[in-house]
Amino acid sequence: MDKPRVFAVVGPTATGKSAFAVRLAAALGGEVISGDSMQVYRGMDIGTAKVTERERMGIPHHLLDLRSPQESFSAAEYQSLARQAIAEIHARGKIPVLAGGTGLYIDSALLNYAYEEESPLIKEETARIIMEQNAGADLWASLKAADPGSARQLHPNDTKRILRALAYQRIHGKPISSNRAAYASPQLLYPTYWIGLTMERDKLYQRINQRVDGMMEAGFLAEVQNLRAQGLRLDSQAGHAIGYKQLLLHLEGELALEEALVSIKRESRRYAKRQMTWFRKDTSIRWLDMNADYLEQARSLISVFLDNEGEPA
Repeated sequence: MDKPRVFAVVGPTATGKSAFAVRLAAALGGEVISGDSMQVYRGMDIGTAKVTERERMGIPHHLLDLRSPQESFSAAEYQSLARQAIAEIHARGKIPVLAGGTGLYIDSALLNYAYEEESPLIKEETARIIMEQNAGADLWASLKAADPGSARQLHPNDTKRILRALAYQRIHGKPISSNRAAYASPQLLYPTYWIGLTMERDKLYQRINQRVDGMMEAGFLAEVQNLRAQGLRLDSQAGHAIGYKQLLLHLEGELALEEALVSIKRESRRYAKRQMTWFRKDTSIRWLDMNADYLEQARSLISVFLDNEGEPA
């Protein structure tokens, strides 16, 4: 069977990726796969701008509401589930539309990223190294001698990751960096057409601020109160999500509500900047200016892909 053709809709928060993906899937006869690391959590709806049933317009959506907010979720888990969803959508004769702003998740699904679970042996060897360690031992220097590639990527004070890298070297007789070779020269697993949504920075920041205000009007604080009553805490993975973290701090008396809102808007703007930095490195992304007539731009780009006039990245 031919490899699935995939559309990937990416870009910073608040550019309209979810709505665009729905319209794209409707036009193509496709189904949407979420590429958002926080929309996998049940009950985290308003603060993650999760598409409602009405907004989905009957288009099937995948990888939403997979976990309780008290549980952890990894890029490796996402990779497996996303690839399974791509295969199932393709088997139905539909086109997968992967949409979201979590660059690592999207890349892990579409590129030849390799993950390896931390085995009990790694944990045992890490404990052994700690027991053997002398007061003046330089763990980073030991790692540099055994695995220079990993040492260059780690700060000398990053003890946890240094220990894991040393343990891996001892057990497998090869550097842990060898498992990350796919990151150095990533290759696409599917014919993929990348569409990036962007807009002028001041307008984007204004949209982010307005979105936060809209979330609060829609009951964001009540949503966090409910999740907190169910066990959501700051030390959980979901509890670190932008918006949820600040409102949890407010509910615990550590932030005034106005301070929390200022922080949410500021951190959302910073996140948008980080997203653009991630995606701008990929020269295969075709960018749509959402300030202009983006629908006409989109029609032109999509027709090229479907007519096979140009090779997808």
